[in-house]
Amino acid sequence: MLLWRVLLRRRRPPFPVHAAGFFTSSGSNATAPPPAGAEGLRDEPGQEGSLARRVERAASVGAAMRGWMADGRAVHRGHVFHAINRLRRHRLHRTALQVMEWIVRERPYKLSELDYSYLLEFTAKVHGISEAESLFLRVPQECRKELLYNNLVMAALDLNLIKHSYAYMRKMRELSLPISPYAYNRLIILHSSPGRRKTISKILSQMKGDRVVPHTSTYNILLKIQANEHNIDGLARVFNGMKRAKIEPNEITYGILAIAHAVARLYTVCHTYVEAIENSMTGTNWSTLEILLILYGYLGKEKELKRTWEIMQDLPHIRSKSFTLAIEAFGKVGSIDQAEKIWIHIKSTKKLSLTEQFNSMLSVYCRHGVVDKASSVFKEMRANGCQPNAITYRHLALGCLKSGLVKEALNTIDMGKKEVVTKKVRSSTPWLETTHLLLENFAEIGDLENAKRLYSELNESKYSRNSFVYNTLLKAYVKAKVYEPDLSRTMILRGAMPDAETYSLLRLIEQFKI
Repeated sequence: MLLWRVLLRRRRPPFPVHAAGFFTSSGSNATAPPPAGAEGLRDEPGQEGSLARRVERAASVGAAMRGWMADGRAVHRGHVFHAINRLRRHRLHRTALQVMEWIVRERPYKLSELDYSYLLEFTAKVHGISEAESLFLRVPQECRKELLYNNLVMAALDLNLIKHSYAYMRKMRELSLPISPYAYNRLIILHSSPGRRKTISKILSQMKGDRVVPHTSTYNILLKIQANEHNIDGLARVFNGMKRAKIEPNEITYGILAIAHAVARLYTVCHTYVEAIENSMTGTNWSTLEILLILYGYLGKEKELKRTWEIMQDLPHIRSKSFTLAIEAFGKVGSIDQAEKIWIHIKSTKKLSLTEQFNSMLSVYCRHGVVDKASSVFKEMRANGCQPNAITYRHLALGCLKSGLVKEALNTIDMGKKEVVTKKVRSSTPWLETTHLLLENFAEIGDLENAKRLYSELNESKYSRNSFVYNTLLKAYVKAKVYEPDLSRTMILRGAMPDAETYSLLRLIEQFKI
């Protein structure tokens, strides 16, 4: 590790051409605004004749640039900005680095701090923090300002080098350079795991001490942490804090709030936030439209769901993920025919190469107990070379239960246990919701043993903080006519609060007391 003090002592000759570069996507593009006039350029990333497309398809960056200029076009900063953003989005970091090395070497326009910040960003991504630090010292003094320092901080954070980032931030304070809120965002994300979460309050205090105003994205990160924990009360506290700080929520904010309340089956509150998304929408942002697909599915709004999907079909490009989200949403509102139309369209226009694509259609059929069609999709999945995962087997088990095939459902659940189930999978919405649907079906037939087993899985992911999950377990006790003491106390200890349904079920269970 190069200490900051040592780094400052080092003296290097001015820029060697081969020096390499970095910066984090979570903060880099936010720290580096688009160059003046970039919006006016016609070199959009999606156009066939764009510089970004040429760079991606050419044998080398140099060849792409020579071909561009041979057509009588000058290389402007706006072209480079769009090309770098596209390359970053596709994680073509080495190519982005080569673009910036060419810019520094050939100097098609007067270089600014923004250009050096791009070079620094991709140097760190490709060659590591030591090369980025060395490169920093060779940047002209007049360009070593706020943006470059913040990019160095973010480079260290992207590599999980927290001590390095703190050293750079101390130097920024010495030089009275403002620290970007995106650096603090990244620190919060790095400390979002349960074992490190207590540090977040200290990070926010330091942010306040540095007089850094939290960005909307800062609160969105804090909201997402609470949503992932299924902590509705914590979510409300963060959102109230956001309002007190007079930070304006955006579509992402309302999306996090709406989905969290939808997952918790608090549909009235969810509907309020959906209206806020609709009112705050600017243009046809595909990410916002995807959120609306999910939410309309939860709320059972088939008409709005169809309208949103029609809008998305008019977009120049539809992500593969959008198709799977639409299929799942139509499945939730009970529109199997519409889900099948989208599925047929995918098969005729796109290559089915992802297990998630097949899982989306399986979720529709299995949710409604259409086992024969689910079986056909499963066979098609295998024929296409896609391997079923743990979520696949959960869907199939649900389909069997819905069709009354209890023994087959249990065998399928056991088959799924042979698959690797990561913490990320266990915390994912498809896994949690399908597991809860299984729990509901076992509760309906009074299979208390399997209901308890599934509930314990949901408890591990804190999904049981939602009252309806524990209520489903109580229904299993009622159907099985089994009494157990301290059920309400257990519910509270696991983070859920009893509601009217809980007390009604507990009174029924009391009848089975011997």
